[in-house]
Amino acid sequence: MTRTDTDTDTRADKPGALRAYTQGAKARIAIAAAAAAVAATVWGVTAVVDTGHHPRHENAARQTDDPANGGGGSPRAPGAQQVPEGIAHDSEAGKGAVNITIDDGPDPTWTPKVLDLLKQYDVKATFCMTGPQAKDHPDLVKKVVAGGHRLCDHTMDHNTGMDKKPVEYQQQQILDAKKLIEDAAGGGAEVEYYRAPGGAFTPDSRRIAAANGMRPLGWNVDSKDFSKPGAAAIVNTVKSEIKNGATVLFHDGGGNRSQTVEALEQVLSWLKAEGRPTGFPVVTGPSS
Repeated sequence: MTRTDTDTDTRADKPGALRAYTQGAKARIAIAAAAAAVAATVWGVTAVVDTGHHPRHENAARQTDDPANGGGGSPRAPGAQQVPEGIAHDSEAGKGAVNITIDDGPDPTWTPKVLDLLKQYDVKATFCMTGPQAKDHPDLVKKVVAGGHRLCDHTMDHNTGMDKKPVEYQQQQILDAKKLIEDAAGGGAEVEYYRAPGGAFTPDSRRIAAANGMRPLGWNVDSKDFSKPGAAAIVNTVKSEIKNGATVLFHDGGGNRSQTVEALEQVLSWLKAEGRPTGFPVVTGPSS
């Protein structure tokens, strides 16, 4: 007999057969569920096995390996925002905007002077701090946050050879610094970026940062202020290289930063005269 939509299953008229059929169906369902569980377990193990990342130096000013959607993601750490692994350069304020970033502090002499200038010109900046400096000067970390600026992880020891170190070392340097900075900031403030010392990013360090809610942060313009070439030279470098992109690198730590403070005032005045907006680096957007 050819079965149609109106056919009646003859098993419905035979209670014994129905029981046998039901028990058989349950057994088949149980077997299928067990097989699915085994498959899921195997898949889960495969998904978390590290296939091996080989650290390599990635120039923070030029790295552009993000796909159009902003780069590959990583599993999030508990409570962390999902961010791309690609190195950020662009500004949230849009095309033509400039991101002021300040590295190696906080410093009790120079960070307050930098904060005063930023307030004078109504500019918000991103401060890339080392863990020990943040721990030693929690009052300055709090002032940075209170001023509406953002925090960036610049590791514990500022080791510019990070890209040649084991993954475990990179993770310790990044996550220990993040904790010290956030503890110093208090009030639930979060570190939103990670900048490798000297631009010594690796696929592993970018993955670790992104998995913990921090966008890897590069730069387009190195003001060269760290070498203390004089305020005029610093200003000229920024003006001549600003065509390279949005993110400018200055320092408030690592020594006498009087030249940086003098140059920063001139740069901020110039940006204002040019009508250039300022902003923060992208957190979730594309990298370049």
